[in-house]
Amino acid sequence: MEIIYSDHATKRMKRRGIISLEVEFILTHSEVVHPSFEGRSIAVGHLNGRRISIVFMETESYIKIITLM
Repeated sequence: MEIIYSDHATKRMKRRGIISLEVEFILTHSEVVHPSFEGRSIAVGHLNGRRISIVFMETESYIKIITLM
């Protein structure tokens, strides 16, 4: 499935030193996924000792990354 990044998510990734492979890893190996508002979800995982939360929206054809925390 294709992963699309919002401009905001891309800026957050650069600021935090997170690459797309790490985002994909957290999405596929998340510890928990919480529902959020407006059809969004939040995937939470740990990577290199850091807790990372990814706000995303999933459709039948793609996943859009909204932001990272």
